[in-house]
Amino acid sequence: MKRKQPSVIDQLRAAVEVSPMTRYRIGKLTGLDKGLLSRFVHGESGLSCESIDTLCELLGLELRPVKAKAPKPKQRASKAAKKPTRKKAKRPTRKATRKKGGK
Repeated sequence: MKRKQPSVIDQLRAAVEVSPMTRYRIGKLTGLDKGLLSRFVHGESGLSCESIDTLCELLGLELRPVKAKAPKPKQRASKAAKKPTRKKAKRPTRKATRKKGGK
């Protein structure tokens, strides 16, 4: 089974943990509370987009596209493979049900 790439948030958490700076220092430089950073690293809290942007800038991280495989197009079933549909029987019209010579 192919291993899935870690999410952006997981990568950011790992970058904060391996950073040579303490969470206190990161908090001072970014304006984020060190408690919030600690909760974020432990998966107990999230960060706003602005906070993530500031944190990435400080840690020298960037978001960039990864070449992904294009999804396979769905194959259309051929006419021969399709199940035949039943046609509904036509109901007789009023004219056809009248007796000849009647009113």
